[in-house]
Amino acid sequence: MERSRIAVAGASGLIGGALVRSLTGDGHEVVRLVRHEPRSKNEVRWDPEGKRVDAAGLAGCDAVVNLAGAGVGDRRWTDTYKARIRSSRVLGTTALAEAIAALDERPRVFVNGSAMGYYGETGDRVVDEDAPAGSGFLPEVCVEWEGAAAPAQAAGVRTAFVRTGLVVARGGGAWGKLFPLFKAGLGGRMGDGCQYWSYVSLHDEVAAIRHLIDTDGLSGPFNVTAPTPLTNREITAAMGRVLHRPTLFTVPAPVLRTVLGEMAGDVLGSARVVPKRLLESGFTFAFPDIEAAIRAA
Repeated sequence: MERSRIAVAGASGLIGGALVRSLTGDGHEVVRLVRHEPRSKNEVRWDPEGKRVDAAGLAGCDAVVNLAGAGVGDRRWTDTYKARIRSSRVLGTTALAEAIAALDERPRVFVNGSAMGYYGETGDRVVDEDAPAGSGFLPEVCVEWEGAAAPAQAAGVRTAFVRTGLVVARGGGAWGKLFPLFKAGLGGRMGDGCQYWSYVSLHDEVAAIRHLIDTDGLSGPFNVTAPTPLTNREITAAMGRVLHRPTLFTVPAPVLRTVLGEMAGDVLGSARVVPKRLLESGFTFAFPDIEAAIRAA
């Protein structure tokens, strides 16, 4: 890919930060969308929940990537926090999509965040991008989140949705909480451990986003998950093998529900999601199996 100018919303997050490092490391110019007054020419002011963005700062960008949104696992899901999870994604995406559509010279691609939460509870059923949305809070948010990109799509901008799985990384996300527990010998399965977890290494997550930016013709939803989802029990065993720690502890489902509230459903729920369209597009995973992904992290 030739040197490009790429705008990134959510650049301070786990995935966004890794994406920015990857892009700048390869010589691309990255424009960060920030909430504060811009401190450099490579910062653009925006207010996602106020649906405001300095559209002039997006002029000349080859691509816009939106990964912004309040962390789903950052705190207990009160009604107030659930409203923030929804608004930070839907309103921010609306602001960006409308700003992109209003530009005289539009970017060639808009890569917008989403999540495997789109499918909800799938049990042991394998689902790809052809599967319908599930029911419940997260599927509803994902449907609205993707739908908010409509202005950019209507303006003819190629738009791709990244339905991300559980990111295996040391610095944040679900695994950011799991690693300290397992290293301390306190790790174990959650509930009965039979629920499927669809994971992806941070390296492959970033590589997939770059693949969607670079590859003309790729639009619509893409599951960004490793090719072989595993059960929580299998992942727990792999964590123990890689970290050389026992995995004797079990967190019973009732305890998780008491501690986490409604969010426990996301931990105990099963999502057997596969990256059919990503593989068909020619993407190759560097860390396709769980032990490799854990070691990479």
